[in-house]
Amino acid sequence: MTDSKSRPAKGTRRARIARGLGATAAVLVVGTAGAGAWFYHRLDHNISTFSADGVAPTRPPAGPTASGGGRPVNILLLGSDTRQNGNNDLGGGEEGVGHSDTAILLHVYADHKHAVGVSIPRDTLVTVPACRLPSGNWSPQRTNQMFNSAFTVGEYPQGNPACTQNTVEALTGLRVDHTIVVDFKGFAAMTDAVHGVDVCVPNNVDSYGIHLAKGRQTVTGQQALDYVRARHGFGDGSDIGRVKRQQAFLSSLIKKIRGQGFNPTTLLPLADAATKSLTVDPELGSAVKLAEFGQSLRDIELSDISFVTVPWRYQGDRVALVHPDVDTLWRLLQQDRTLTGQSAADPAASPSPTADPASAAASSPAAEQVALTVHNASRASGLAGQAATALRAQGYQQITVGPDTEFRRTTLIGYAAGAQEAANRLAQLFPGAELRVDPGAEGITVTLGRDYASAHSGEGTTPGEGAGAPTALPTGIPTGITENTRPADSDLCADLSFG
Repeated sequence: MTDSKSRPAKGTRRARIARGLGATAAVLVVGTAGAGAWFYHRLDHNISTFSADGVAPTRPPAGPTASGGGRPVNILLLGSDTRQNGNNDLGGGEEGVGHSDTAILLHVYADHKHAVGVSIPRDTLVTVPACRLPSGNWSPQRTNQMFNSAFTVGEYPQGNPACTQNTVEALTGLRVDHTIVVDFKGFAAMTDAVHGVDVCVPNNVDSYGIHLAKGRQTVTGQQALDYVRARHGFGDGSDIGRVKRQQAFLSSLIKKIRGQGFNPTTLLPLADAATKSLTVDPELGSAVKLAEFGQSLRDIELSDISFVTVPWRYQGDRVALVHPDVDTLWRLLQQDRTLTGQSAADPAASPSPTADPASAAASSPAAEQVALTVHNASRASGLAGQAATALRAQGYQQITVGPDTEFRRTTLIGYAAGAQEAANRLAQLFPGAELRVDPGAEGITVTLGRDYASAHSGEGTTPGEGAGAPTALPTGIPTGITENTRPADSDLCADLSFG
């Protein structure tokens, strides 16, 4: 599956989750390094490519062209747990064919100023279409397979990224423009190059050789790897919880890179480390090509990136997709719509026909100017990110998702002196909420109580909790999407309690 320039993909069990998390940052770094020809030549020798022979001959069409001439781009970010090239020394295990145990489909909107990363859990049950084998023949289609098994079809030593790309295209109806596989050694080198990445550990972890203390901290190298790859010791030990940490980690990594500034002193070592971790499709197979692509992503701010896990439910020990919610997600991206059903290039444009037109409010200048912080005090996982997504659909743009706070039964809206009028308007979206002036506050803080969680889930409230329970913020978008969405600028500790 690799051309003459390729080298075997690296990986370990400890590392299998890490690959893919640095890929977006890697492309941005190469594209903005501003290095001379000598450095690009050096980077060329770092990069591996996989053969395009295994890409399906029949593929989805390219995304729609926007009025300004731009076109959306879909990048598949993968990680492999292959034990090739001695990486078994880092995490144990024997050399052999790897799986793709991290998968994020990054949809860059046509304006190239907004993006959404779709996480596909490794245990998701999917149909793996026909894929090219080493003999040149094609495998039969297989149904009800774990998603990460597509990478093993044909038992190529370096894995089969083309087969995983075929699987994603068949699953989503989206054309994958580029596929990037990131290995462990490059991932570790990148975290070293940025002098560590800030994370939040939801609980003390002391199992399976992983030792992490609860709370905010900066991790690098092996500790960074442990944070993104571990399941046991975190929450319920699920892959879903691990996906949440991966999304938080990638957000923090991008923030760290952007915060250090786009200058050669910081970017050249990082570009060198990043490209050593990459195996890419032939169209990205040189530093110059990566640079041109990276330049096209440079204007995407952290606040304009969201992550969403595919709408899911447990099916035994595996993960099943929830229909029709997941179908709506694919349609939104096929139409280059945001997760709230709007045009990324024109947030005030009419919502997608997949959304309920009567329930999506138009943006207003007043809403855009209000700075909101949303906390979850309901003990229901993911509620703050879900509410932030719904508020954006109502026109609120300056939203920060804060960490979970002490349990509350009733939603609280706290507002700074002079912001009472804005707080009253906001309270219309949270019927029954308590309003309280907070002289020391900046902007408005929404602390979601159990009343909001009960109303949003459709559950009946228990005695003493239900008086005046609000209805959910209307977006017309299925809860399978809103409940699994995490804005990239969320607080590090927000919504990690699931896992």
